[in-house]
Amino acid sequence: MDVTEITSGLRFPEGPIAMPDGSIILVEIERGTLSRVTTSGTIEVIANLGGGPNGAAVGPDGWIYVCNNGGFEWSESPAGGLRPGHQAKDYETGSIQRVNPDTGEFQTLYTHCGDRRLNGPNDIVFDKTGGFYFTDLGKTRELDMDIGAVYYAQPDGSQIHEIVTGVITPNGCSLSPDEDVLYFAETRTCRLWAMDITAPGQVKRLVGAPGRMLYGSSEYQFFDSMAVDAEGHVCVATLLNGGITSISPDGSDVAFFPFDDILTTNICFGGEGLETAYLTLSTTGRLVSTKWQRPGLALNFLNK
Repeated sequence: MDVTEITSGLRFPEGPIAMPDGSIILVEIERGTLSRVTTSGTIEVIANLGGGPNGAAVGPDGWIYVCNNGGFEWSESPAGGLRPGHQAKDYETGSIQRVNPDTGEFQTLYTHCGDRRLNGPNDIVFDKTGGFYFTDLGKTRELDMDIGAVYYAQPDGSQIHEIVTGVITPNGCSLSPDEDVLYFAETRTCRLWAMDITAPGQVKRLVGAPGRMLYGSSEYQFFDSMAVDAEGHVCVATLLNGGITSISPDGSDVAFFPFDDILTTNICFGGEGLETAYLTLSTTGRLVSTKWQRPGLALNFLNK
């Protein structure tokens, strides 16, 4: 697999969005920014969001919706690169933010669902009706960690409700091509869950599990963020062994594609025919691209 480096020097990039003009909008979690990488590889800050901006997606109004996890403590070494750790010492809350990509203006839409605080929102996906699903991974401290949840919300700040709770570090989330399945990854269990959608923001409840377990790895590795290709394969960024795990819609076909960063954190599709995959290699601060084996799935409000 031929890999092209687009830029380096990013401060733990995540949440890439391949824009129609060829640029990539992404977050730099350690830097606390929403940034744009131009076609020449120049890094431009769109907005200083603070905390820990994480997953990002284009909404129906053309603004960028950002899951802000509230921030981490960080460590860095020449050998190991940049790595997130426990909840930041100045942490206050997680949030959902809305950013104008042209002006950098931003607003905070949600910090709570009812009385429940958003601890560490992580990833986000819009459905065709204009609502969005997002995961709340939570925060980890020295001796304890939060229980995670998945939510559904409206982009005008008017409504948010819980889809499922009691899950362990829910991370990446995506929709199937026909939007009848919501996928989400549990990082520390290395599981990919599939939840059957009955109506926008509503899922079929199962007893004793958050959904159907589409795939679970027997190896010691973690699942991070994801994107779905046009044939419905879920492409999950995989930590520790560093790469992308591709899982077919029925879970029977699993393939792994390695990249040279143990924290390969996210993938999105763009370019002509959505045939190019863009990946964030986060410990080394790089954005790279490669031709993927199948075209990506067109996202609502972006690629169509």
